[in-house]
Amino acid sequence: MKNLIQKWNSINLIKRIICGLIVGIILGLAIPQASVISILGDLFVGALRGIAPLLVFFLVMSSLCHMGKGQKTNMKFVVVLYLLGNVLSALAAVLSSRLFPIMLTFSENTNTSDITPPSGVSEVLKNLLMNIVSNPVDALVNANYIGILAWAIIFGIALKAASGTTKTVIENISDATSTAVRWIINLAPFGIMGLIFTTISEQGLSVLLSYGRLICVLVGTMLFVALVLNPIVTFLCTRQNPYPLVLRCLKDSGLTAFFTRSSAANIPVNMELCKNLGLDEDTYSISIPLGATINMGGAAITISIMALAAANTLGISVDFPTALILCILAAASAAGASGVAGGSLLLIPMACSLFGIPNDVAMQVVGVGFIVGVIQDSCETALNSSTDVLYTACACKIRRNK
Repeated sequence: MKNLIQKWNSINLIKRIICGLIVGIILGLAIPQASVISILGDLFVGALRGIAPLLVFFLVMSSLCHMGKGQKTNMKFVVVLYLLGNVLSALAAVLSSRLFPIMLTFSENTNTSDITPPSGVSEVLKNLLMNIVSNPVDALVNANYIGILAWAIIFGIALKAASGTTKTVIENISDATSTAVRWIINLAPFGIMGLIFTTISEQGLSVLLSYGRLICVLVGTMLFVALVLNPIVTFLCTRQNPYPLVLRCLKDSGLTAFFTRSSAANIPVNMELCKNLGLDEDTYSISIPLGATINMGGAAITISIMALAAANTLGISVDFPTALILCILAAASAAGASGVAGGSLLLIPMACSLFGIPNDVAMQVVGVGFIVGVIQDSCETALNSSTDVLYTACACKIRRNK
């Protein structure tokens, strides 16, 4: 058994994930009633979500308490890249909607009565600020990454004056947590097999056919951002061929994010990728959890396209200045989108309000979003999560060149 495990671990993780993906599709089509297979996916995502808050807290705290005087992390540039990515993604969505206008068919069967969207950008920003000052224990329990990050920074700075023994203990806990994360990631093939089985057996593909054009515009815009806009930004930062780095991030981060459908759950995967890329730990230990909350280019795309599709369906004319305002609104609200599956859909009514669309109609747009979410949310999360690593790598490269 030991030799079998060693042989399995010697195979490249991506190859093992692809095997799990193929097996999950086959099982989902052949024996969709075998719901017990879904448990593998639930366990994998649950383990990632469970360990991620501890990883972020101890890694950030350990990095800061060991940081030397005058040592820089270039976090300002990372934040600028995150916000710029949100705006560029929203602008790409507006242009896509202009080139390929969408007409929606609302589903009366979709239940959205228990969904309460935020009333405006001010509420989103207020929630973000309140998350910063939340109880640290409560932040860990509820995976509030803004709160976790804030308290980890505070404790990390405060522990700079601690004894060497105390700092060593914190570092050892951080290393142990990182090791546990690697063990969990090593089980990704089985987890992804369970996740894709659940999608195929429960949703199937027929439900998506009537929304094919909407899905094509959403996914096409995300691919444009991932393969055109992001490489341009990367080239401007690194002055090198951007595609090796872009494709590496999409393969190692985007693939797992596609199936977990949660930027927060993908934090451990991104941390491991940053380590493998040789990036500065003092930077990525902060930028990755921060990116899982505010770097939401995919969410900005979803919000913009769905809102403009609703306006087009209702015959509302949207001029270009209003569309630019939508870009800013989508970028700001996307930064407040939750790092879990379907978070961006709850912000669609806020964007729809810009065009005077009533809330009951906007919630029907949310219902359409849930129908296409099988593909839309997966692609959105893959773009968001892979860009976290990409922009962090850009910032680290710029700092090294100074």
